[in-house]
Amino acid sequence: MLDLSIIILTYNEEIHIRRCLDNISPLAKDIFIIDSYSTDRTLEIARGYPNVHILQNKWENNYARQFNWALENAHIKTEWVLRLDADEYLLPELIGEVRDKLPTLTDEICGIVIKRRHIFMDQWMRRGTYPVKLLRFFRYGSGICEQRLMDEHIQLLEGQSIEFDNDFCDHNLNNLSWFCHKHVNYAIREAVDLLDIEYGLTGAADTDENRQIAEQAHMKRLKKHRYAGQPLFWRSFAYFCYRYFFKGACLEGRIGFLWSFIQGWWYRTLVDAKVLEIKKKSGGDAERIKEILKTEYNINI
Repeated sequence: MLDLSIIILTYNEEIHIRRCLDNISPLAKDIFIIDSYSTDRTLEIARGYPNVHILQNKWENNYARQFNWALENAHIKTEWVLRLDADEYLLPELIGEVRDKLPTLTDEICGIVIKRRHIFMDQWMRRGTYPVKLLRFFRYGSGICEQRLMDEHIQLLEGQSIEFDNDFCDHNLNNLSWFCHKHVNYAIREAVDLLDIEYGLTGAADTDENRQIAEQAHMKRLKKHRYAGQPLFWRSFAYFCYRYFFKGACLEGRIGFLWSFIQGWWYRTLVDAKVLEIKKKSGGDAERIKEILKTEYNINI
C-alpha cells in the first residue's frame, strides 16, 4: 500500500460505495469515510474493509466545509491525501501510474492533477468536456478545499503541482430523474456563485486569480467571470452551442445530445432563471440578496 489516505464524503451511497472501495482499498493505507448520517447500507458496506475509518459529521450544505473538517478531524498519518467521491474510481492505468510515480516525487511537488472522464448513461463522453483536469492528490498539510458554494477545487498552500497521464471516472449509477434533480439543487448554488462575481457578496471571487489550483480549473474560473458578464439566457444557449458543436459533443449521438442539453443548456438556463428571480426580488441590492439567500434558501454568506 502507498503512503496515501483517501477522503470520501458520503450520504446514502450504497449504490456506489462498494465499487469505489474495491477500486481503491488495495492502494491506500487509510480511507476515511466522512458520512452525513446515511440511512441506507453505506456504512454497513464500508465497515467490511479493514483500512476504512468512519467519521460522521452533520452536512451543512457546504462541500468545502465538510472536506476541510475531515482534514482537521481525521487521524491522517500519511504523506499524501486523495480527494475522491463515492461515484468515482481510478482506471487501472492510473492506479499503475500512481504506484510507480508517487513514491518518487521530490519534496517541491505538493499536488498532482489527474484527468476526469464523465460516464453518462454508461457512455464515456469523449467530446464536449473531456478532459477535465483536477488537482486531487496533495501532500497532507499542503492543501485545502477552497471555500465556495460551487465548483470547489483543492487549493495548494505551498509547493508545485504536476500532471499525471491517466484518468479517473465520474460514473454515477443513479437514474436520469436523480441526475436532473441533483442539478435543480445545484442551480441555486451556481446562481449564488454568479451573483457573487457580479456583486462581490463574499469577496471570494476577487481572489480567484491568485489561487493555486489546477491550471485548467484556473482558466475555467476566469472564463466564468467573463460568462457572468454576458446577458442572461443568451449565455446558456451560447454555452450549449460551444459544447455541442464546437467541442464536438454532437458526435456522441443521442447520449451526447442529452448530456450537453441537460448540463449545458437546461441547467444553465435554470441557473439564469434563479439569478433573475433573486435580482427582481432584491432590486439588485447586495444586502437584500444576502437576506433572500438566508431566509429562502438557508444559504449564509
